[in-house]
Amino acid sequence: MERKNAESARRPNPAMPYREDCWSEGETSTLVDAWGDRYLELNRGNIRQKQWQEVADAVNARPSGGRRPPRTDVQCKNRIDTLKKKYKIEKAKISDGAIASQWPFYSRLDMLVGSSVPPIKPTPSPSPPLALPLPTFIRRSYSAAAAAVADGDSGSLSKSSRSSMERRMSRERKRKREIGEGDGMRELARGIGRLAEIYENLEAEKHRQMIELEKQRMEFIKGLEFQRMQMFVDTQVQLAKIKRTRRSDAGEMGLSIAFPSLLQLLVLSMS
Repeated sequence: MERKNAESARRPNPAMPYREDCWSEGETSTLVDAWGDRYLELNRGNIRQKQWQEVADAVNARPSGGRRPPRTDVQCKNRIDTLKKKYKIEKAKISDGAIASQWPFYSRLDMLVGSSVPPIKPTPSPSPPLALPLPTFIRRSYSAAAAAVADGDSGSLSKSSRSSMERRMSRERKRKREIGEGDGMRELARGIGRLAEIYENLEAEKHRQMIELEKQRMEFIKGLEFQRMQMFVDTQVQLAKIKRTRRSDAGEMGLSIAFPSLLQLLVLSMS
């Protein structure tokens, strides 16, 4: 009986107006699941209008979604923007020394946008208004409201939803590990490439120096050979000069000896 009273208290009257920005915890949970799947599929990229419509369809397809008019893609996008702002404020509180966030969607938003949204300092702002106060809600006691939330919308956070979120988190951690390992292998390959380039440069410089030394050695050998040939030619010229001098001296000496002998023979013949 109490369960029926709680459900009737939680279920809004379709004839009464309600605010479009009033989202239940169950609707928000389904929204985060549907949006998170597509956000991760796009590698944290921007979601287009067609995908936002798919998110809205998923929210409207939840079991208790028929109690309200269907959510539109624009409403879903605005709700996600509101959740991101709320996440920034909660993250700033934790950075300022808070132990842990009591917001039920903090861990799921942190897994999805924690690495891409920088924390900001919370700014005082008025709390968003709840649904229009209806007489039945005013007369409802706080315990009945808490029971309705615990019994209704909290039930949407089922084990399957949590297990689905855990699987996504596990895939995300695995993807990050694979990206880290791939980065390590790329860094190792770049390091090996740099070492190979340095080795090639050293070998090229060594080869160039060897060629230069060989050229210098050949020039030195040519210089020595030229000096040796020059000395040989000079020596041969000097020897030729000495030989010519000796021959000239020997001819003059022979003439001086033969001339007196001819005079003696001439005197003897005349006598």
